[in-house]
Amino acid sequence: MTGWLEGDVALITGGGSGIGRAIAERFVLEGANVVIVGHDADQLEATVAQQAESERWLAVQADVRDTDALHRAVEVTIDRFGKLDCVVPNAGVWDFHRSLTRLSGHELGDAFDELFAINVRGYLLTVEAAWRELVRTGGSVVMTLSNAAFYVNGGGAIYTAAKHACLGLVRELAYELAPTVRVNAVAPGGMNTDLRGPSAIGLGERSIGASFARRDPGGGMPIPLHHSATEPAAFVAPYVLLASKAQSGTITGEVISADGGIGVRGFGSPAGGDHLLELITGRQDQ
Repeated sequence: MTGWLEGDVALITGGGSGIGRAIAERFVLEGANVVIVGHDADQLEATVAQQAESERWLAVQADVRDTDALHRAVEVTIDRFGKLDCVVPNAGVWDFHRSLTRLSGHELGDAFDELFAINVRGYLLTVEAAWRELVRTGGSVVMTLSNAAFYVNGGGAIYTAAKHACLGLVRELAYELAPTVRVNAVAPGGMNTDLRGPSAIGLGERSIGASFARRDPGGGMPIPLHHSATEPAAFVAPYVLLASKAQSGTITGEVISADGGIGVRGFGSPAGGDHLLELITGRQDQ
């Protein structure tokens, strides 16, 4: 049976682990060749070495904040596979729900610069490096957004602002690259990955997977389908749909939410004013 991406070539940033790796593995199952881009060369090479069809994979070390490195990644892709049909800007960091009230002004500024440079600038530079090849193939961009692109409390203020910014990128780039290149996104919910935080505030070695390991599987998250959406592979089918010209050739500027139904119920109640008063006065209710 022919896959939905038979003969396509896709470049995926942050492709060495987490949802980036899951997307790449599913794309290969659908018939594509994939190029995984990331900053950790050893991790990328190990990912490729673990694949049954490793000849359909290519690992390219690049920092998504470096436009020259991204252009080289695209050039290497063309040299190896001859074309580029889909780009998945996916590399990112999370702020581990660090709220405005938990960071100093200097910490906020440093974390903002790092997170936006990776999560927003990195997306924009990735598309800039690839759009010429996508025009040649009539290809597409499929960005990884988040429930935080639409709803609060999917992260802290910085992460939420970054994902809202990427929602703007989807819509603006869909307009700018039309009618040849489609630009869409998937907005997953939280999942068990090795996603890290900004080094600027000491979170560079902290993994979201550790938080999942400590979670009570019986409750705590009031999301209708959260029980079925924890591992990266559960989120990747919408990427296949949006990458396939035959299946979604009339869709651009859209986001598929794959968040377990957060829009139905949300995350729950905010902390409220008493919490802020405690931060200021040091008072703890007994």
